[in-house]
Amino acid sequence: MALTFAKSGAQARAGFIRFFVPVVLIVFWEVFSRSGIIPASLLPAPSRVIVTWADWLFATDGASQSYSGRWLFDAAASLTRVLSGYAIAALSGILLGIAIGWWRWVEQAVEPTLQMLRPIPPVSWIPLAIIWFGIANKPAIFLVFLGAFFPILMNTIHGVKAADRNLIRAAAMMGSTQLQLLRFIILPAALPSIFAGLRIAIGSAWMLTVTAEMVAVKSGLGYALWDSYYFLRYDLVIAAMVSIGLLGYLSDLGMKRLMGAVLHWQHRGANAGHR
Repeated sequence: MALTFAKSGAQARAGFIRFFVPVVLIVFWEVFSRSGIIPASLLPAPSRVIVTWADWLFATDGASQSYSGRWLFDAAASLTRVLSGYAIAALSGILLGIAIGWWRWVEQAVEPTLQMLRPIPPVSWIPLAIIWFGIANKPAIFLVFLGAFFPILMNTIHGVKAADRNLIRAAAMMGSTQLQLLRFIILPAALPSIFAGLRIAIGSAWMLTVTAEMVAVKSGLGYALWDSYYFLRYDLVIAAMVSIGLLGYLSDLGMKRLMGAVLHWQHRGANAGHR
């Protein structure tokens, strides 16, 4: 019983700490917005943003005008672009990263070109993306791919190169093939670094999706944000920003849960070490 109360108290404290800063910021924002120091039209109060966001979600009172009741469609459009570009980046980044980290000749052939491309900001590809793919989903997916690819690639290469060479030598001496070494030693050893890259990349994917939707796409949360800016609807702009942040947070949380499930052996080892 005492242990149950202790766990409940710890969970309550964790919840309080987690929500304390956001609540304080929202209260301060509400008070500051209502003080009149900045016109409410330029800095809408959270209460106003919530009303607009609710209409965007549920078509309650028409506060979001042409966007009333369309939040799910806009969010689904952005999410589709994120997942499409992210999946392509994850598959190609992991495979190429393993190849570069494991085979010296692949590293010598490919890495110089990749290191020249890596410093180029993904947004600088927007004109070419529009020329190549037009105004539709494809340029957004391409930009998401560019933003997510390099974090996954570099972390995968690091994970492969950081694998314990003694284990590799021992397995090779026992007659393991290249495929067996990659499957049973290299990939498990590289997984923590790979997941670190995947978590970084999901944030980049959301940023690039929004950027692309502002320029090259006519739907999605980014387009709604930019379109609302033109009509001075800053309450809708902030609602779009919060929506993007929330979906990005949920995406990262999902990736974190997946990482915990796949790397469960790490938690067991850490718990054993504390005993």
